[in-house]
Amino acid sequence: MNRSDRMRWPQVVIGAATALTLIAGCGNGSGPSPQASASRQQEVADRGAAVMPFDLERTTHRFAKAPDGGVQTVTADDPADTTQISLVRQHLQQETERFRRGDFADPARIHGDAMPGLAALRNAAGRIAVDYTEVTDGARITYTTTDPALVAALHAWFDAQVSDHGSHATHG
Repeated sequence: MNRSDRMRWPQVVIGAATALTLIAGCGNGSGPSPQASASRQQEVADRGAAVMPFDLERTTHRFAKAPDGGVQTVTADDPADTTQISLVRQHLQQETERFRRGDFADPARIHGDAMPGLAALRNAAGRIAVDYTEVTDGARITYTTTDPALVAALHAWFDAQVSDHGSHATHG
């Protein structure tokens, strides 16, 4: 290897590492997540009923990843179901306040303490902007951060929720 090649070597290594990171990240887009087993999904639904006041059978969770975080939206399947809409809004308002403080106890009760991304999110109070917005048939929480590790944690957390909630959740 001549002097010129040795001078370029760090650039080559950095370029290769960047390319591998981008390639690996392609699988973390908004594509389908592997689905948890039916028994796991039932466990999650049973625990969810004790934490979430709305009916999972009458609502849908949507988890949309973004380069700076993501958006979690919960809507009533029937836009005229004002009871479910009200319950969704009440719950997501409360969760927004908790998440801002790093309190992710509710997701842990539903999905378990080992849920992907959860540990990082618990330690991120003040480093993720967590904002609540009402939508026509429910509500949404928007998560925004400039920390790539926290973006990855949010995306892993979103994927785990889509997997665990089965037909009650989707990417998008």
